[in-house]
Amino acid sequence: MAENRERLAVVTGGIGGLGTEICRHLARSGRRVVAADLDLQPERVDSFRQSLAEFNGQIRFEPLNVADFDDCAEFAQRVQQHHGAVDILVNAAGITRDTTLRKMDANHWNDVMRVNLDGVFNLSRQFVDGMCDRNFGRIVNISSVNGQTGQFGQTNYSAAKAGMHGFTMALAREVARKGVTVNSVSPGYCKTAMVMQIAEPIRNEIIAKIPVGRLGEPSDIARVVDFLSAEDAGFITGANVPVNGGYFMD
Repeated sequence: MAENRERLAVVTGGIGGLGTEICRHLARSGRRVVAADLDLQPERVDSFRQSLAEFNGQIRFEPLNVADFDDCAEFAQRVQQHHGAVDILVNAAGITRDTTLRKMDANHWNDVMRVNLDGVFNLSRQFVDGMCDRNFGRIVNISSVNGQTGQFGQTNYSAAKAGMHGFTMALAREVARKGVTVNSVSPGYCKTAMVMQIAEPIRNEIIAKIPVGRLGEPSDIARVVDFLSAEDAGFITGANVPVNGGYFMD
């Protein structure tokens, strides 16, 4: 049974293109949402707030560095004190530092791992106990098709995203009997800032390999996240849901 209150969701990478769309979908489904992201560029935060003004405070921004365990602990305390118990966690924060392994230095590797993989542990660790105590929780980790297939110049990113799904399956087994589900979503190539920075000729080659014939929209991903975080999605856990237009079929 749902508690007599709105579910509270935290979305990391929440002011990015994909994160913002996830926040929108969760809010439209009646959730209160905290968008967690770096606050290094005030203009980005202002733009985010303006773009979501229609939700009248249902979506709030809170600063967070997912790569810092202590910052995640302080963030969790602050959110729970000001907004209440967290029922839904969407780990969507991610970065790239693309180069071939032969040119990759330790910073290229460590930066990606700290955000894309350590960040999932850092924040999940803060909220999973409370979810188990309340016998309800939804954790959705945003992986990538490149965690399934690998990608040239992305040994760091592909390794982090593949590791994310291993984390998902292991944690799903640990908390399944506590009413907490843990799933991952693996987007293909979508219209995000990261993908649109790819040179147009290369981007066109990618699109030509996608059976549906287009890039994904952030809303294509957000719908799946919204579904997996629903009250009645409790029989789906440890799954990786590919949303890639048929780019990779397994």
